[in-house]
Amino acid sequence: MKKIKIILLILLTAISVSACQSVQSRAKTQDNWKRIERQKRIVVGLDDSFVPMGFVEKNGTLTGYDIDLAKAVFKRYGIHVDFQTIDWSMNATELQNGTIDLIWNGYSITSQRKKKVAFSEPYLRNRQVLVVKKKSGIKTFAQMKGKTLGMQTGSTAEQWYESKQKVIHAQSTVLYDQIPNSFLDLNAGRIQGILLDEVYANYYLAHLKDRDSYRVIENKDVPRDLFAVGMRKGDKTLRRKINSALKALQKNGELEKLNEKWFGKDSNYLGK
Repeated sequence: MKKIKIILLILLTAISVSACQSVQSRAKTQDNWKRIERQKRIVVGLDDSFVPMGFVEKNGTLTGYDIDLAKAVFKRYGIHVDFQTIDWSMNATELQNGTIDLIWNGYSITSQRKKKVAFSEPYLRNRQVLVVKKKSGIKTFAQMKGKTLGMQTGSTAEQWYESKQKVIHAQSTVLYDQIPNSFLDLNAGRIQGILLDEVYANYYLAHLKDRDSYRVIENKDVPRDLFAVGMRKGDKTLRRKINSALKALQKNGELEKLNEKWFGKDSNYLGK
């Protein structure tokens, strides 16, 4: 009986590994545009707390810059966009498994992500900033030495922090599923700083009553990053369609209007 159980376990493991390899293989080679075009539906994965890119308002409505942009892109093809909230740390896995078709939510191009995901042309500039409470006295990245730093799991901030960068080194780090939870800990004194996207920090703080109690710290040695749409490597047609639509929206002025709507006239729009 024991031998039979071992054999069954080996067989199940082999089947699981084979299935996983099959999913990964399809993600790298299968072009899904005909299916998407036929169904007239595409699924975008997002973290629905990521202001101002994609977030839920108090009345329960999903809104945001990337929500508007994704709808504008696929309106050109007569395709409806469904938005699926996902565990952000698992976004590439959800993409490969077919749970979603795109990662479109303030998603920065990084060398680490390029190993698993194909990217559209970038459409927005971004960078990582440090947010602290003014009363902490922290005014530079270097002053986080000996302190506790918060970041979102799977974020560009976490990837950059864990790289060979020499700009900021805290005594310890705390990872959060969603950024608002890190602000709760910052206000409670459990962490002393949050490393996050500039677009999030600026928008989030601008809508707080006590925004003047925070300090946003920039550092010239922090490299800028670019927001783009993430997709499976096999979806070459989908990539061409998205890039073509982005160029058309830039040409007819819609992209610029979206940037002014969400970021004001001094936005970091790539078309300028």
